[in-house]
Amino acid sequence: MKDIKNFYDNAIKLFSDNYVVNWHEHVWESAPGVLNEVLCERLYEGACDTYMDKVLISDPITSGEATPERFRQVNNVVVEGIKRHPDKFIGMCFVNGGYKEEAVEEVKRCIDMGFVGVKLYHQYFINDHILDHLVEECIKLDVPILVHAGRAVRFPNSQPFCSDGAHFADMGRRYPEANIIMAHIGGGGDWQWQIKAIADVKNIFTDMSGSVVDAPMIENAVKMLGADRILFGTDGTLFAGIGKMLAANISEEDKKTILSGGIYDRFLKK
Repeated sequence: MKDIKNFYDNAIKLFSDNYVVNWHEHVWESAPGVLNEVLCERLYEGACDTYMDKVLISDPITSGEATPERFRQVNNVVVEGIKRHPDKFIGMCFVNGGYKEEAVEEVKRCIDMGFVGVKLYHQYFINDHILDHLVEECIKLDVPILVHAGRAVRFPNSQPFCSDGAHFADMGRRYPEANIIMAHIGGGGDWQWQIKAIADVKNIFTDMSGSVVDAPMIENAVKMLGADRILFGTDGTLFAGIGKMLAANISEEDKKTILSGGIYDRFLKK
């Protein structure tokens, strides 16, 4: 047991000795509009135990109609989570961009409360023109957009409007000044296809979250995108995310770049 503890203590120095930003995590509701305090505390304790300095949280509506009333409600749940742990939690504002004016107003409201970005789920493909209005507003506000993503290859697609790398690449080319994150290459199907699709679109970043721990995933992402376009994230798989970073066969400097958020750290400092 002592040997295991010594191994862990030495390995985790990558986290304890460096600045760490987790760009993809969530708090959830226990009932509509009510923060699940148990899960919130579990996330906070896990982040503290693994030396994460900042954790970006959102509460996306993953099923049912994401009406303006509902997305305001879930963002208020995020506010409650931040109030419990303002030292560590930072908000990402979930909206349904199909409600054009209401979505923009909600983003402004959340940014005024200290949120630093926008979270979109699978209500629309990211390159759907209905979202142009929202993307343009995020450019004006200079905030990033984290978008649920995936490339299904084996099972029936239960999310017909889930964006894949081609959708992100198209939007990135149309709006080169936008700051867009293609979520969880480790949790969205064919990660190799996803990385290739965005490789030459420099304003599309990705996060490494998800339960998939294929050995070459981080290495290939760094090779094709560069470490400065990869963000550390866990999305509910805290220790899998840590394991991927500790085991990745990349340089120490690349690991530090990913953990710190690189140039994206400026959004936290605004």
